Amino acid sequence: MEKEVQQLVEMGATAAQARAALRQYKDVMQAAEKIFEGRFDDVVEERSEDSPMDVEPPKATRMTTPSYDEDDDDEVMDDEGEDDDDEFAGYDSDEDPMVVTSGTRPNVESDPYAGIFFSKDRREEVIEVEEEPEIVTLPDINASVKLMTQGQWMKGCPEGGEQSFLFALYSQLSEGTCPCPQGCGATIPRKKSDFFAIYPQFSTYVESLRKIVPQTCKRCHTEFCLACGESIAPEKSSRPDAQPQDILFHCSNLQGVVLGVGLYMIEQMFSEQNGESAENNKDKSRTTKRRKTDTVADPDDEDDVYYGAVKGKKQKGGIGYAGNQKEDNSGQAEAQAQQLAKDQNIGTLLSEVRTYLPSLHREGGARTSDYLVHPTALAHLRRRFNYVCSSLLRNDSLADMSDRSVLYFELLEWLETISNHEALASMMAMPIMAIASVKNFTTKKAGKSNSPIRERTIIYEGSASPRELLEGIAIQAQAAIKGLEGMRKVDDTPRELTEEQKRLTVDPKGKSKEQEGAMSDENQKLYSFCRRIQSTVANIDKALKEVKGEAFVTRLQASLPKMTHSSEVYVQAGETEESAMKAYMEWAKSARFIGARFEYCDLSVPSTSKNANEDETPSYKFSYNTEARMLANSDIPKRSLAIAKELAILTMNLPVAWDSSIFLRVDETRVDIIKAMITGPEGTPYYNGCYLFDIFLGPSYNQAPPSVKYITTNGGKYRFNPNLYADGKVCLSLLGTWSGPGWVPGKSTLLQVLISIQSMILCDEPYLNEPGWASSGGTPQSRAYSANVRRMVVRTAMLGNLKNPPEPFGETIRTHYRLKAKSIRAQLDLWLSEDDGKATMGDGAGLGAARDGSSDNGLKKDIDEMKRLLRRLEEGEDID
Repeated sequence: MEKEVQQLVEMGATAAQARAALRQYKDVMQAAEKIFEGRFDDVVEERSEDSPMDVEPPKATRMTTPSYDEDDDDEVMDDEGEDDDDEFAGYDSDEDPMVVTSGTRPNVESDPYAGIFFSKDRREEVIEVEEEPEIVTLPDINASVKLMTQGQWMKGCPEGGEQSFLFALYSQLSEGTCPCPQGCGATIPRKKSDFFAIYPQFSTYVESLRKIVPQTCKRCHTEFCLACGESIAPEKSSRPDAQPQDILFHCSNLQGVVLGVGLYMIEQMFSEQNGESAENNKDKSRTTKRRKTDTVADPDDEDDVYYGAVKGKKQKGGIGYAGNQKEDNSGQAEAQAQQLAKDQNIGTLLSEVRTYLPSLHREGGARTSDYLVHPTALAHLRRRFNYVCSSLLRNDSLADMSDRSVLYFELLEWLETISNHEALASMMAMPIMAIASVKNFTTKKAGKSNSPIRERTIIYEGSASPRELLEGIAIQAQAAIKGLEGMRKVDDTPRELTEEQKRLTVDPKGKSKEQEGAMSDENQKLYSFCRRIQSTVANIDKALKEVKGEAFVTRLQASLPKMTHSSEVYVQAGETEESAMKAYMEWAKSARFIGARFEYCDLSVPSTSKNANEDETPSYKFSYNTEARMLANSDIPKRSLAIAKELAILTMNLPVAWDSSIFLRVDETRVDIIKAMITGPEGTPYYNGCYLFDIFLGPSYNQAPPSVKYITTNGGKYRFNPNLYADGKVCLSLLGTWSGPGWVPGKSTLLQVLISIQSMILCDEPYLNEPGWASSGGTPQSRAYSANVRRMVVRTAMLGNLKNPPEPFGETIRTHYRLKAKSIRAQLDLWLSEDDGKATMGDGAGLGAARDGSSDNGLKKDIDEMKRLLRRLEEGEDID
């Protein structure tokens, strides 16, 4: 009986529960099922000091225990800290005990999963060990293969409890013997090559297991499983169409090893096909990536590399942001074909391994291992599948995802399957533990072969959970759908285009073929993919409610990104600049409050006409109102597709930081009508000013650049930059209004235009943007020009916008100044002390003459009023 008790303990039961269940149910599988249904939860563990069931798991800080030489025996299980009970994490919490269920539903009126760890503020330090893999020749394929080492088996797991289960399963299946379950005394040896050989194909691996797993006792002829040691009884089913049970579903041990090896193969293939070292794919620390782009950060995650600077630094002597107009695309088709082949291979492997995920909805009915989930199943998914999942879900191009649908559809199938099983579903909410840094440790010799072993200290940090990453993709999908549908007819009444409208279409004959319900093939492909994403999200949340309860999903939803209206987000600045900076980033950068930086709103002007015969086409609070009205109800498929792709990127990828941010507002019914606000970058004379632009995605977008007009001009009086005219013209090579590399059809984006304005026009020395003055850096003329810009900024981009906030950015502007009030007061004092006393000139090129000390150019008055308004904002007063 002790052997059966040991089995149940390894599955997650206590010794007392195991004994109580086995006294009532003789079969181990049946006893396990009843234990995990909760029938023995009231059984209290009674331990004695010499109890054989007090199994000591490996310490949490060492992930593998190779056989060191005798001199090193004292280091084998060495721990750097005290071992306490809450060190061993469970399925449903990083603090709570393991939960394995048989598919029963929790009481949805309570929240039994309140311990689920949603916060990403975790940091774990682990010592991982790497050994040289052993190579053996397998007769069934007549080839030499590597055996998975214990270090490879356990790599990437920072959770103490999960480490112990991984260690136990590897040790059990790689050495020792398996006794006959009938107690006749016969045994069969287990070899590492039986379960841990890395075959070239996963299908070959499982076929080998099917031959190895069923063993027959040479003494009593009992057929039993080499993985668990239990008898293999014929499946009993009343279903006439029932299929013979696959031997690999016989027990949870098989499930644990098949998933472990399968996911290892997936991780290896994914890493190799993405040009990374398979063994070191996780060694790229987030710290390294931060150093590349420490000025522009990903919403709620620093992992991604962004293109564009924020702090106003630029190369002297020119502006612009674009690629070569004569870009070489000769290898594009070949690269796409290669990518498709890679995706097909990974997708096929994912599909093969998914067969062995626990699923109570399996075709033909659930199997034994579907109910009796091995404790290592979640560990395999959290470290290996999460690496692949997070890499794919961080893709910011929905068009690329749609083109690679063979891979992404399979990824969505995995996420749905995981969320449908109570033993795995918590993974959807648990932060992915990603490597933050790696430190190489000493190299040692171990084992009889004296093979080298390298120890490394790995620091893991929490990052976005799978469900959070998926929500970001779902938000992009919704934006793309809005882009694809946004230009379609609102009513069913056919309307003839005017001649002027026809001329604005891309049809060379001046005729517009309005769509009659159907999209182009390319548009439909993206549309269907986005709908599939939305369907997957809905299915996952429905499954989580069923297996985890309403309270679990409510708490999960609270941590996800939201398209919240900016007016609904309120954060306190705190007393210090550090707390204010943290609050500002929570408001502007946090993925939870997307609406603060990207939001749909109504930009139309309410109609006051009562004449039924008058044109009902809406007007807009917009510089390009006439052009927008001409394109009302038109449908240009290529344009719609380009806008859909653009919106998908913009929803989640606008650069936001304490130093400078970009905010966007898009009309909810006309997604081609956009307003942008850029806050001036630190270190420039534009710092903390709010600069507004009207943007129209015209009939030929994106074969042609967007139309962009600068709005913050003090009524057309101020020219803030050689490239920002008082009449609103924006000089930028991307827009075709400046010399240099121009817009590349199908490649250039609105995001590039915005970042170019932010970093190359709103720069630290704007005087140099004038071609004739490009070599005058640091001259008195340049300093005077910047001083003049600062005076215009305080009067118009700061004070003017705060006193009369331009819609729809009123609340955004007030929040920006409220959270940065302390910092801006210090900035204004510095600007006043550096002012040259000259008169403010609307066009800084003239540069006014210096005044005597008794006169005033108005800067101090503007600053005093700005400070007064900042204090009122901090005190919560209305400044209108």
